[in-house]
Amino acid sequence: MADTAKPANVTPISADSKLSDQQKRDQLRARIEAGEKRNEQRTLADQAKDAADTAVAFTKKHPYAVIGGAIAVGLAIGAMTKPGRRLGKRGGVFAGLVADAALAYGARMIDNASNAAHLAGDRFEDFGETAASTARDLRREAAGRLDAAGEVLRATSRKATRGGSRAAQAIKTRLTY
Repeated sequence: MADTAKPANVTPISADSKLSDQQKRDQLRARIEAGEKRNEQRTLADQAKDAADTAVAFTKKHPYAVIGGAIAVGLAIGAMTKPGRRLGKRGGVFAGLVADAALAYGARMIDNASNAAHLAGDRFEDFGETAASTARDLRREAAGRLDAAGEVLRATSRKATRGGSRAAQAIKTRLTY
């Protein structure tokens, strides 16, 4: 994976900088928000292209591991077929060991892929829960502010009504005397 590549426009937040902790937090928060916006704007095609580029880079960096993995997966699939099992019985101990190793390697790769899928699902679930929780908090806060604003309006209305009634009473009193 290309975890060593850093975007050219990112500068590290240094621990020995002259910024206060709050300023560092604000900078980090701004970077996180910018990253989230960039991720939201990425399409599935962009993500697929990035995955393909990562696979090509890994293949270029570790060609023997990729070839060995492909051979092991091929042997594992071959060992799962009926002719492959018969060959393993006839081929002796060495063929059985190779088939077992290939099966173990294939099973490990399948487990890793399954674990990655579960991890991604868990992260999406966590993101959904966070978004729902934030939405609930915002809704509660908005309702509370609306209630407070309504209370202020009602109090102002009562005060204006009393003031208007007193003014009307004062005018009535002046007109009658």
